[in-house]
Amino acid sequence: MQHTIQLYNSLTRKKEEFKAINAPFVGMYVCGPTVYSDVHLGNCRTFISFDLIYRYLIHLGYKVRYVRNITDAGHLEGDAGDQGEDKISKKAKLSQLEPMEVVQKYTVDFRRVMEVFNVLPPSIEPTATGHIIEQIELVKKILENGYAYEVNGSVYFDVEKYNQQHDYGVLNGRNIEDLLNNTRELEGQDEKRGKLDFALWIKAKPEHLMQWPSPWGMGFPGWHLECSAMSTKYLGEHFDIHGGGMDLAPTHHTNEIAQNVAYCHKHPANYWIHTNMLTVNGQKMSKSLGNSFLPHELFSGSHALLTRGYAPMTVRFFMLQAHYRSTLDFSNEALEASEKGLKRLLTAYDLIHNLKTGPSSSSDISALEARCYAAMNDDFNSPIAIAELFEGVRIINSVNAGIETITGSDLERLHKLFTTFLFVIFGLKNEECSDGANVDGVMQLLIDIRNQAKANKDYPTSDAIRNKLLELGYQLKDSKEGTSWSIV
Repeated sequence: MQHTIQLYNSLTRKKEEFKAINAPFVGMYVCGPTVYSDVHLGNCRTFISFDLIYRYLIHLGYKVRYVRNITDAGHLEGDAGDQGEDKISKKAKLSQLEPMEVVQKYTVDFRRVMEVFNVLPPSIEPTATGHIIEQIELVKKILENGYAYEVNGSVYFDVEKYNQQHDYGVLNGRNIEDLLNNTRELEGQDEKRGKLDFALWIKAKPEHLMQWPSPWGMGFPGWHLECSAMSTKYLGEHFDIHGGGMDLAPTHHTNEIAQNVAYCHKHPANYWIHTNMLTVNGQKMSKSLGNSFLPHELFSGSHALLTRGYAPMTVRFFMLQAHYRSTLDFSNEALEASEKGLKRLLTAYDLIHNLKTGPSSSSDISALEARCYAAMNDDFNSPIAIAELFEGVRIINSVNAGIETITGSDLERLHKLFTTFLFVIFGLKNEECSDGANVDGVMQLLIDIRNQAKANKDYPTSDAIRNKLLELGYQLKDSKEGTSWSIV
């Protein structure tokens, strides 16, 4: 079966046929987490969405080099990641730790959460601090090409000069006058020539915890620069797909494009893919509103807005039931519906092995298969593909009840279709039928979070995790050797 993928390109704001630069090889770069705190569900949705894309491309026979970075320096607190204090350094000071202790803890936690959600690891997972030399070389070249300037040990990108020959707003669709009129002057930014200019290299104050020698003195890289350096190193100056959350498009990805063009006169990627945000009961998910969930709160049900906990595969399935470009709204009712839906699919899958075959088929299984692939080929439309699988559930139940018939070859085809889509493409696991490793992974994650809460003397959180797990039928037992768990 030949497959032509149509994907929505944020750069052109329309669906386009996907054509790999050097098929069957595909280069894909996705902006990874800044590891200064627990990974939140918005991040998880982005990485689950790109896991779906990664899995589908591999399934179609593409050889994908998937690069997803770890930001472990240079991401400042301002909305654009370009003002304020370094997020990791700030966390290190508050915790009285070395910055790399913070990085290590949250990188390990992030990878564990990804594993629990059955997200495949990327081909390469580079760190910003591991590529300081490449970033310095990139800054030197941008300076040499006349698109940056140095002031007192910091180097800034000259946006207005760049825009004279290139379209700075090509990704976000905004013109420079509009951006200038809607950008406020910030205190302490008097070194910049223009309001839109952003830092490529930042001079470090003596007390700054993470700094490196450079031709401009001791300093550290700008957040936007890091992704340009790492994507170029591992995928080349021009590659196939660049992705991330839609919140990165207006500034971070806009600046990445400008840096790459200023460095090598090439746009970094042919296709830009952006995932949409999460909402809770119709409101934007945010810490300030108290409606943001961490993965462990979903698994344990320890959040005030949840009536109970949900298994990781239920959460993954719930996310796949919305198109990656659509807003996804969290509610207890939606999660419960996903739990029931996933159970229906997996129960039907288990039934396939017991179906009796006949001389003819009442339903066209090849047409069902074609519709499932057509959905995925249409901008990775997982909700439509899932809806088609539920038609497969109807067929399975009808054959099982003796209402419909199916041939041996069609039964084999149906089994392969369900196996491929549920487990290979959607990356789901039958948690009830697995060896318990996934549940064990979730429990270990919750135990680690509880231990961290106890270490921080956050006893209410520690007790809440233990008590909620007990309600769900899992008992924690503390001993000198550590914490173990058992089913009550």
